[in-house]
Amino acid sequence: MTVLAIGDIIGRPGREAVAKLLPQLRREFAIDLVVANGENAAGGFGLTPKIADDLFSLGIDVLTSGNHIWDQREMMNGFEDHRPILRPHNYPSGAPGRGWFCYDLGEKGQVLIGNVQGQLFMPPIDSPFRAADEVLRQGAGTKLRLLDIHAEATSEKIAMGWYLDGRCSFVFGTHTHVPTADARLFPGGTAFVADLGMVGPRDSVIGMDKEASLQRFLTGVPYRFKVAEGVVQFNSVMARIDALSGMATAIERLDREVELD
Repeated sequence: MTVLAIGDIIGRPGREAVAKLLPQLRREFAIDLVVANGENAAGGFGLTPKIADDLFSLGIDVLTSGNHIWDQREMMNGFEDHRPILRPHNYPSGAPGRGWFCYDLGEKGQVLIGNVQGQLFMPPIDSPFRAADEVLRQGAGTKLRLLDIHAEATSEKIAMGWYLDGRCSFVFGTHTHVPTADARLFPGGTAFVADLGMVGPRDSVIGMDKEASLQRFLTGVPYRFKVAEGVVQFNSVMARIDALSGMATAIERLDREVELD
């Protein structure tokens, strides 16, 4: 099985880059499953049901998220069963949505996709490690297992990779919008990367207009962020997983740049 995990999609430029590149990548690499983080897809902040449906129509199979999933109020009622959208599993049980999902790949079987959020430098939340254990218990008997750890601290994401080594097929980090160069196979057969990166404007500050970002740093005044423009970097990581054992056999970065019309 070949899985493509796509970094945080940033606003309209990110969505347009997905539309332009993803169909070609699915064909070129015979990709079976596409997972993407969609928590910044609506104007750089949050997600809406309509935008989620648009992303599914472009070839994304499952959307994960993180602390920005609640930025658009429409998402409070946007987790209907037919939409494979995840929010971090370690949010309190009263929060809308779900933190894991089993995707049916037909003859290749079921794939468990989980989503947790880190604690370091993030809003207060329950332990992502205990949440990951709970996700794996929910998917007992499913060999193919993926987890998005949405976290700020690289150390926390790497620790999660080691914690799940041999128990998860592919563990990938999101949130920082900066791709890491540490894609590797752990000894127990888990594919890991600390951060996928983003699908957003290259000449920016993590996807946002650089002038507004600079003014915030220079003055301390909360200038309003807006999504930048220009060439878009498309960051993703591809993993190949043995469908019988559930262990990864290969992992590589798949990064592109695209100029939008």
